[in-house]
Amino acid sequence: MGIFDFLSGEFIDVIHWVDDTRDTMVWRFERQGHAIKYGAKLTVREGQAAVFIHEGQLADVFTPGLYMLETNNMPILTTLNHWDHGFKSPFVSDIYFVNTTRFNDLKWGTKNPIILRDPEFGPTRIRAFGTYSVRVTDPAKFLTEIVGTDGEFTMDEISFQIRNIIVQEFSQVIAGSRIPVLDMAANTSDLGKLIAAAISPTLQNYGLTIPELYIENISLPPAVEAALDKRTSMGMAGDLGKFTQYSAAEAMTAAANNPAGGGMAAGLGAGMGMAMAGQMAQQGPWGAKPAPAAPPPPPVEHVWHIAEGGETRGPFSKATMGRMAADGSLTRITYVWTAGQDGWLAAEDVQELAQLFTVLPPPPPAP
Repeated sequence: MGIFDFLSGEFIDVIHWVDDTRDTMVWRFERQGHAIKYGAKLTVREGQAAVFIHEGQLADVFTPGLYMLETNNMPILTTLNHWDHGFKSPFVSDIYFVNTTRFNDLKWGTKNPIILRDPEFGPTRIRAFGTYSVRVTDPAKFLTEIVGTDGEFTMDEISFQIRNIIVQEFSQVIAGSRIPVLDMAANTSDLGKLIAAAISPTLQNYGLTIPELYIENISLPPAVEAALDKRTSMGMAGDLGKFTQYSAAEAMTAAANNPAGGGMAAGLGAGMGMAMAGQMAQQGPWGAKPAPAAPPPPPVEHVWHIAEGGETRGPFSKATMGRMAADGSLTRITYVWTAGQDGWLAAEDVQELAQLFTVLPPPPPAP
């Protein structure tokens, strides 16, 4: 190897970065002590920016394209070194490639519940979570404000800070919107836009922006959700009078299902269930009181036939049968029959006719 080949090997003449990761935001070009050759080729691909740091000072920023590193396209670096247009020597600078594409599907969420005053429920607590995307819009500012001298800066190193900013702005936007908790699900898209707009000024100071922010879920504490479920169940079951009655019914049912409660708990649960069913039946569907019931139709009056001496007589009404019992032509042992009766029976064995003989003395004893 000749001396000129050795010297040329000490100089870098091709500078580029191919990102094979999904989370690298900034990568420092590794020089390994080699100086950058004057006229070297710099390739900046789409979704990238290259930032030159010379002797600790921010120099030139290159957007996507192919560059020949000469004094005419490195104005700041040329000024810092007081180079003239005759500069031909190698130089030493740190080169940082910044990923300017979107980083998507990043998670955010409230670590602790947010306290707010709901128009319907009063003071309550909510939790929320969702996703967002972020991108670098000002590579120079992002490098100086956030990255510093980190040779490989990943999304994980700043995601926690961004989540804190999102949660802070979310709390303020939710508290100021005065949207009822039950209506927030229908307004998550608008709330997400408001939060993204509120975060933008802070992130601009970092050289970042949030193109999209989504609220996937807003939830109440488990105790409030349980009470809301009870209220919904009561509405579906109908108006039981009072919410306390419904709660008492649930408590009795739970006691009946408790094996430790024994037969008493089962009996109480069954009795309470029957009482609640009777109350619901009286109230009708959805708590509406039924109209007064119409009186039942009058009973059908029976007519009777009498069997004597192998012959039948009748039919006779009950009033006629009463007169016959009074004059003795109808006795307790007289066989009678009416429609629906199973065969001939003695008059005293028919409940409807037996009462005709209660005011009459029994037949005299045989002599």
